[in-house]
Amino acid sequence: MRWNLLALTAGFVLDLIFGDPRWLYHPVRAIGLLISKGERAFRRIFPKSEQGQLTAGVFFAVFVALTSCGISFLILFLARRVHVRLAFALCVFWNYQLLAARSLKTESMRVYDALEEKDLPKARRAVSMIVGRDTERLDEEGVAKAAVETVAENTSDGVIAPMLFLALGGPVLGFFYKSVNTLDSMVGYKNEKYLYFGRFSAKLDDVLNWIPARISGILMVLASPFSGLSMGQAFRIYRRDRRNHASPNSAHTEAAAAGALGVRLAGNAWYFGKLYEKPSIGDALRPVEYEDIRRVNGLMYVTAVLALAGIWIFWFLWSCVPVLCKL
Repeated sequence: MRWNLLALTAGFVLDLIFGDPRWLYHPVRAIGLLISKGERAFRRIFPKSEQGQLTAGVFFAVFVALTSCGISFLILFLARRVHVRLAFALCVFWNYQLLAARSLKTESMRVYDALEEKDLPKARRAVSMIVGRDTERLDEEGVAKAAVETVAENTSDGVIAPMLFLALGGPVLGFFYKSVNTLDSMVGYKNEKYLYFGRFSAKLDDVLNWIPARISGILMVLASPFSGLSMGQAFRIYRRDRRNHASPNSAHTEAAAAGALGVRLAGNAWYFGKLYEKPSIGDALRPVEYEDIRRVNGLMYVTAVLALAGIWIFWFLWSCVPVLCKL
């Protein structure tokens, strides 16, 4: 496990420095291509009935997850046969690619820059790249709020959750998590097309993120004072509003961030031309402003550093158990 943690730490540092250069092919794109091509094949194989599509979705999710794990395991195995240092370098590189802290900040700060320039159309276009909702109706506060919510929510499934899986099982387990997470983002919708086919993928993603989401929310509360924000308010809103979401996991980091910032997040939103009523998270002690995008990114970074430190501390304490048992 120590080598996993060393590779994770090195990959984490590389992500903070370089992020995801657009010219560098990302493995998640390959997973996305596998999903888009495989979906059509699995839909053809199974009956068009509700049960048939449910069954197709189960086999499809298992296929994508096992393929992602299997290919990464095989490449890593071959690299290890060449030299252990090559395998370690590959682990570092994959760890770097599977973490999204820097890219999350980069994309959200495009929204920040546009709002700072008072260019609302540009800000709407920028935020449309990182959210699934309709953005053409959003005013400046709505755009800023959407960006803040995205950073807060993705602190868990884009940063902390991958770190935990990478620490436990290296890139192979990391690719397993990322494949399920990508499946959920592509087919895990409750619309007519994916209600049955994508249900298993969505539920599997909920299961994998259950523990990471709660760890992320608690870490974000603890990170608040180190980010110049209110820990007491973050804890209060986290306890009160962490379940204010249709997903069992999404509101944990949103609630912590809303409390730390002293703003209200979530609430009703437009998707594909239809208004969806959603509960709000946090108290509107003040309006959301574009500076909150910068603040929540700082909160996300501190949360990630605390997570990495916590993983190392846990490993150290765990490695001491056999020694203590011999005393």
